[in-house]
Amino acid sequence: MIFKNSSKSKLTLAFISIVITFFVWQQGLRDSLNRPSVSFDISQKEQEIAELSVQSIPENLKKFFINNDPVDQINKSLSNVSFEELTERNKLIRIITSESNDPIIYKNISKDFQNSNFKFLIDEIEKKSNNNSYKANSDKFDLFKDDRFLYHLLSRKFDFDDSSLITKSFSSKMFFKILAIRLIPLLTILIGSILALKILWTNISLKKFGWKEIKSLDLELIDMVLLIAGGFVVLGEVVSPLFSIGLVELFSKNISNELSQSLKIFFGYLFMAIPPLWIVYYQIKSLNGEFTFKKDYLQFNFLPIKNAIIYGIKGWLTIVPFVLLISLIMNSLIDNQNGSNPLLEIVLNNNNYLSFFLLFVTTTLLAPIFEEIIFRGILLPTLSRDFGVISGIIVSAFIFALAHLSLGEMPPLFVLGIGLAITRIASGSLFSSVIMHSLWNGLTFLNLFLLRT
Repeated sequence: MIFKNSSKSKLTLAFISIVITFFVWQQGLRDSLNRPSVSFDISQKEQEIAELSVQSIPENLKKFFINNDPVDQINKSLSNVSFEELTERNKLIRIITSESNDPIIYKNISKDFQNSNFKFLIDEIEKKSNNNSYKANSDKFDLFKDDRFLYHLLSRKFDFDDSSLITKSFSSKMFFKILAIRLIPLLTILIGSILALKILWTNISLKKFGWKEIKSLDLELIDMVLLIAGGFVVLGEVVSPLFSIGLVELFSKNISNELSQSLKIFFGYLFMAIPPLWIVYYQIKSLNGEFTFKKDYLQFNFLPIKNAIIYGIKGWLTIVPFVLLISLIMNSLIDNQNGSNPLLEIVLNNNNYLSFFLLFVTTTLLAPIFEEIIFRGILLPTLSRDFGVISGIIVSAFIFALAHLSLGEMPPLFVLGIGLAITRIASGSLFSSVIMHSLWNGLTFLNLFLLRT
């Protein structure tokens, strides 16, 4: 019996933790279906950047970057969504980009807006729709100069010059953004595909995988249950947020909403990581009689650091094509997938640099270190020891994907988890999978940063 040496108290705690985890994860996955997909916002932001970059795109390259009028594309996308479900900004863009005979213009829609500046714009648009010769004073629209795309749309609608804001240098900056947004993923996919084929061919030629020895702590599966269900879920995802959210709200009454939101995520992650890491510390101490930081309990194997970093980069490049392929398949099978990580939307719409820095540290440093210690440092070696390497990789990747509580993102995260596990075993270094994880999150973060207009 797997749990034969376990005490009754450990079995009881494990059982209670599993029951609570079942209900927490079930509810979390169900809630994810009600969260909108961030892919819609990403697509729109890309079209906004394309429109703002038009004057700087060389004529011979325009067909590669702009197939159709970006503004028309945005209006078409927004028209496919119920007006009531749109954000206030998108409602306004939908109205501005609509033809004068569009029924939506004649609805009494001012009541749909809380923002007084947006209400003012609705009044101006109604005057324009009722009298096409109406000329608004462009100074009225200076309130919207912080949102350059919106200001640009207003200049088209009310026929005034926006060149003082949409300058040549700004347009060039947008062109380099759209260039990076389009080319970086393509180059990554190309290099990753070549690397994946090379690795596959090498392994087939040698008729074996060049995997290093993976050492596990002398822990039982019940210890894994207590770590994942008890520490990660019950204490980390249920109990810890009660303290972190309350702490931030106590000290963030006079700061911006964006910074408050980022502080909640930053400290939320810190507080969430403490219980499972404390359990890891306690488990190691109970096995060895003490915990010494100098000992490499989890096979971080930092040195030689060059090798660890190279393995991490190779792992990241190799897995990118597979994750994106699964994402494309999911998008083709399921329209309007919901359940995107809410953090993505927060990063995409964030304009506070301190807030942005906190989110960057959380996603590219805290998350990779913490998640790799739990899933590839403790769970993967234990499962591989008891059930074999292949089963260990698959099961640990599934739990990793499930723990992110997003039905829509589960398949890509499962593939990413497999890639992280293989990198961990192939390199013999947990540090390599931390590097790979950090690069994955970093590329996502960079893409969202570039999409800001």
